[in-house]
Parts: sequence; structure tokens; C-alpha cells
Amino acid sequence: MAADVSRDDQTGDKNSRRLRPLPLWLGIAIVGLLLIVIVLLGLLAVSVMERRWEAQRPTMVVRPLGEWEPNNAVWGQNYPRQYESYLRTRITDTQTKYGGAQPRDYLQIYPAKVILFAGHGFSKGYLQARGHYHAVQDVRDSARITRPFNPATCWTCKSTDVPRLMDQMGVAQFYAANFHDLAGEATHPVGCQDCHDPQTLRLRVTRPALVEAFEAMGRDINTATHQEMRSLVCAQCHVEYYFHTNEQAGRKNYLVFPWQKGTTVEAMLAYYDGVDFFDYVHPISGARILKAQHPDYELYLTGIHAYRGVSCADCHMPYRTEGGVKHTDHHVQSPLLNIANSCAVCHRWGEEEIRTRVEGIQAKVETARRAAEEALVYGHFDVAAAGQAGAAAAQLEAPRTLLRRAQFRWDFVAASNGMGFHAPQEAMRILGEAVNLAQQARVEAVRVLARQGITEPPRYPDISTHQKAWDVAQTFVRGEALKLLP
Repeated sequence: MAADVSRDDQTGDKNSRRLRPLPLWLGIAIVGLLLIVIVLLGLLAVSVMERRWEAQRPTMVVRPLGEWEPNNAVWGQNYPRQYESYLRTRITDTQTKYGGAQPRDYLQIYPAKVILFAGHGFSKGYLQARGHYHAVQDVRDSARITRPFNPATCWTCKSTDVPRLMDQMGVAQFYAANFHDLAGEATHPVGCQDCHDPQTLRLRVTRPALVEAFEAMGRDINTATHQEMRSLVCAQCHVEYYFHTNEQAGRKNYLVFPWQKGTTVEAMLAYYDGVDFFDYVHPISGARILKAQHPDYELYLTGIHAYRGVSCADCHMPYRTEGGVKHTDHHVQSPLLNIANSCAVCHRWGEEEIRTRVEGIQAKVETARRAAEEALVYGHFDVAAAGQAGAAAAQLEAPRTLLRRAQFRWDFVAASNGMGFHAPQEAMRILGEAVNLAQQARVEAVRVLARQGITEPPRYPDISTHQKAWDVAQTFVRGEALKLLP
């Protein structure tokens, strides 16, 4: 009986403990916590609704835009986010290993270029391009722009006034004009209306050379998809081109992309050979040289990014999100300066790993490019030595042709931005062929020298610095060639 009472007492104690009320402080804490959760959920809901509203609300047009409105600041009144990012192309102190916005002097870094471009404007000045904001000022200050005449065609990719001028003057008349006569008309740098329709904001092509190049290939550029247009608006300028003159057709310094036979380096070289075009006669070797411009689009077409449908804008103008608004970053720059928003969207590696891999690829391309430069420089001097030995022009035709083909291939990669990264395998293939053709030219020159009774190698001048290379090149430009024969 006593055991039963003890058991009941214990059960009563347990029930008493279970029914004991919560401490007052704990109740207050729970209520406070619930209030905090409710407030936070409310703020989250408001934030989500605001972001949805921002994303869905129509753009408020502050000022209607004319068909050829060239002033980027006027566009910026309607599209402030895009304009604000565009203004960052003013920055000139960014630098990657092989690029950036800093105007590094290529002739100082690579003195061999002074020899390879001897007699051409690029031997006088060759700076890395700054951002789009500086396009007008940089072309005006270029050492390659001479007086009293330079083709107005040189304005084509520098000013957003160009479409308006073409509309007013006519395309052919614009190209035929004097660069300096239009200096007061072309004042706004590359910008908004070069790529966008002012009424719909759809991407559009405003430079006729690209449309005409597509027509020459039997293609209609109007069938391009939006994703393709995100590269084609860049291809209006970042391409290989030349100035074509045909008086009978009423064309003078008419801008043409040599794509009729295709966009590969071989196809363009075949086109140039077919129309017997050359940019300058090299004063050292006498070869008829083609100066490549900046075939970024053509090289990109052969790379993995183009194959996978990645556009120029995906890497150089990645999307940004501000609040609930997603828009394209118009600070056009090297992806290595914005790895998180460009490369890392697809490549799930760390930023340093991505940078190391890119620079490793670029370093290999630069090594191959320098090998091609060296072979070409020696090739020009070898042919010059053969000429000094008394070889006839017919004997020098073969090595000169080989130098022409080799140098265009080298320059196709050297003149492209990105140090070959747009298509590394194709860049290495092209540079390999450049070295091979340059060495063939040297072999042909040696054979000519041997026929003239000379078996010793030429005396190659010192071109290890920009100044030394310039002095050597100018002796040939003036017709006071250095004596190269032993």
C-alpha cells in the first residue's frame, strides 16, 4: 500500500511539472521573435514587389530621339543605366597582360613592327586603342593621319555622326571626301545610335560595308537572329577591310570588307590577289604588302565561342542587374577585367584560375607571333640583300610573294585584339603557316644569292630598340639602303 502511494505521489509531481506555466521573459521573447519574422517577411514581400515593378515598368522616354541622333548624352536621358556604364569607357588606366584601355605603344614593345611596317603609317604610330569614348580624339591625334589629305573613310568607325553624314551626303560621296573637311562634323564618339534603332532600340547595322559584305557572300543580313546581331553590330568595325577605288564606278576610297570568297585568312588573301590589291610596297624587300586591320570578328568565327553561339556582347558587354532591372553593361572592355560577370557565368572556376588559363593561352600565341616576326624581318633583309647582289626583279618575285603571304597571316593575328584568344587553335595554325612561308622566302633568297656567287649570310642590322629599328627603316625609305652584303 505504501508503494502505491509513493507511485501516485511521483505521478502527481510529474504532472505538476508539465503544467507549470512558461516564464514571462520567454513568452515576451517568443512574441518579439514572431514580430521580427513578420516584419522581415513584409519587407521581403515589398522588395520583391518593387523589383517586379521595376522589371515590368516601361522605360520613361524623357526626350524623343531623332533618326540620326548622334549625341550619346541625349540617349542617356532616356537610358541612364546604359549611358552611365558607357561613360566608363573613359577609363584609360586599366590593363591586362596583353590588353586593357591603357594606350601602350606597340612599336616600343615590339621594335620588329617598325621594320615590318616600314614605309607605312603604322611604322609612325601604333598605340593600343583606348575605350570607345576616346574614338574621335584618338583618330584625330593619330600619327597615321596626314595632311593635307586623308580619306573621310577613316571616320567610319570613329564617330556616331557618320550615319547622319552618309544619309546627307550619300555613302560614296562620304568616302570620297577629305577627312579634315569633316572634322567639324564628326564630333561625337562611337555610341548608342551606331547599334540601336532610336524608336525601338532593336539592334541594327548602320554601316553599309557590312551589309554589302553579306551580299557579296550571297547572304541577307536581315535574317540574322538577335543573338547573331549581338556580334554583328561589333562586326561593323572590328573586321579586316580596305579602301577600294574605281573611278569608272564612281568609287573613291570606298570601304570594302574582302569577304566575297569567305572570311578565312586564305579566302581574303585569295580575294586580294584576285583584285591585285596591296597597301604598300615594302621599301626593304620590295614585296607588295597587305596591312591587316583588326579582323577580330573573322578570327572569332573560327573559335569555340562562336561555335557555341556565344556573342561578342556576352563576354565584352555582359548583363548587369540593378534592383529588379537587368541590362547590358555598355562598358566595353576586356572580359579579364570583369571575370565574375563574363567568363564565370559559364566557366565555374575561380577568377584566378580563369585568368591564369587565359594568359597561358595568350603567352603561347605571343611566342609563336614573335617567331613569325623574326622570320619575316630576316626575310625582308635577305631579299634586300639579293637585290643588292644584282638579282633581277623576276628572280625576286617568288620570295616577295612568299613574304606577302606570310606577313598577311602574321598580321592577321597580330592586328587582332585578344592575343589570339578569340580562336587560339586557328591563331596558332595561321602563325605556323606564317613562319613556314617566311622561311621559304628566306630559302628562295639564299638561292638567288648563291646564283650571284654569294654564300655568306647578309649583315643584319641591329633593330633591338624602337629608335634603332626606325633609323634602319628610314635609310631604306629614303633610298639610302644599308649595305647588307658581306
